[in-house]
Amino acid sequence: MSQTSRQPRYDVAAFVWPSCHDEPRSRELLWPEGVGEWEIINRGTPRFSGHEQPHQPLWGCEMDDDPRVVERWIDTATAHGVNIFIYDWYWYDGAPFLENALNNGFLGARNNDQMRFYLMWANHEVKKNYWNVHRYQGDESLLFDALVDWEQFKAIVARVIGRYFSRPNYFTISGCPVFAIFHLERLLTSFGGSADETRRALDYFRAEVAKAGFPGLHLQWTHYEPAAGELAALARRLGLDSAGSYLMGRPEEDYLAYGRHAAARREQTAAALGLPLFPCVSTGWDDTPRFPCKGARDTVHENQTPENFAAFLRLARDYADRHPQQPRLITLNAWNEWVEGCYLLPDRRHGFAYLEAVKTVLVDGR
Repeated sequence: MSQTSRQPRYDVAAFVWPSCHDEPRSRELLWPEGVGEWEIINRGTPRFSGHEQPHQPLWGCEMDDDPRVVERWIDTATAHGVNIFIYDWYWYDGAPFLENALNNGFLGARNNDQMRFYLMWANHEVKKNYWNVHRYQGDESLLFDALVDWEQFKAIVARVIGRYFSRPNYFTISGCPVFAIFHLERLLTSFGGSADETRRALDYFRAEVAKAGFPGLHLQWTHYEPAAGELAALARRLGLDSAGSYLMGRPEEDYLAYGRHAAARREQTAAALGLPLFPCVSTGWDDTPRFPCKGARDTVHENQTPENFAAFLRLARDYADRHPQQPRLITLNAWNEWVEGCYLLPDRRHGFAYLEAVKTVLVDGR
């Protein structure tokens, strides 16, 4: 019997970064070798003593749009208590970007009915040298700005409702499809900096979801920084339903400090927002393959072990247990963020240890 059919006590969702495959636009603008961001990941170099670079996947440099690859991902994830994938979803210059990992990989997997999924609209700008510094060197002009107009927003709404919300394994809360938004400020800018116009856009989204036969739309803010002050007020004004985070905040060299500070901010953010907040636990952070100038101070590397990851999983589990009025959803950064040093997939150093930590804490309850 699969993990999803056993009605687990916790819904455990891992973010999926869909960059490791070839698409015409990504080859033209970013990764000409035809292997997606593996081109950058494999060029990672050690920057300090003990620095583990490049990261070495146990199963090699797999393409995330290959359904056979994702079938193994699903079997592995559900066997260890991860029952939801959150796909980073992009829309740039009037069209989706990096969508084939979801369309061809996950939705093409024969066992995808064993796994639920939902989308996080990663509506952040991208500088030219952010995703391929080797190609663009010091060019920090924008490759993508992520802004949309009303016409594009309506196209996005139609696309996600028609292609994804209608899937039987799309993740819902109280029957409402969950749609996460990464950058509230960029969304606000898209609508002229007006909170009222942005709220009108989201209300349009809600109305279209209702027309499609759902009881409503669950809008989730997946923030990067702690949410307080004006941003917290904006989240409430826009009528968002919940919040989470993409990772545990800005990196600290000591993983133990990183996790402790994240747990403290979790409580502060929940109080500031007044919304259900879902805890996130990161395996670490190391995006040095993207940035030649970064070193030890920019990475999480001290005390970064599967055992300490398990300790912060327990704090997230305890937080979920202390908030029984909200769904017991815990998010993990990430399933396959090799380029940022955040991944649950087995590697040659730790094997399955991080996945076993998830199973031990969130399935076995130890």
